[in-house]
Amino acid sequence: ELQQKVEETELLKMELQMLETERVRLSLVEEKLMDVLQLLQQLRDLNISKRALGKILLSTLESCRDPQPGKAHLFEVLDTLQQELAACELLHKEPVEQGQSPQPLSNPLVISC
Repeated sequence: ELQQKVEETELLKMELQMLETERVRLSLVEEKLMDVLQLLQQLRDLNISKRALGKILLSTLESCRDPQPGKAHLFEVLDTLQQELAACELLHKEPVEQGQSPQPLSNPLVISC
């Protein structure tokens, strides 16, 4: 009977550890999702076109087509989307003065917002 209680205790400890691990994972996903939503809100406030936003989303999905081993696919997609949105030129542009043309992209592979 004592051995059975010890085994039950070990199983409960393992289950608790798995739940804690899942809680941490979900917390990280929630944080990343909040970052993505905040960037989307900023871009909406800057009147980003739906076409430009669609290009960012499609680029993200394309780059995450094949999941990397050892990395949660959902987190990978959110992380990549957050990076793509954060790199959007509209978020980093200073207002263009009248008569001044916008700077050309230094990297032609970067998606311009």
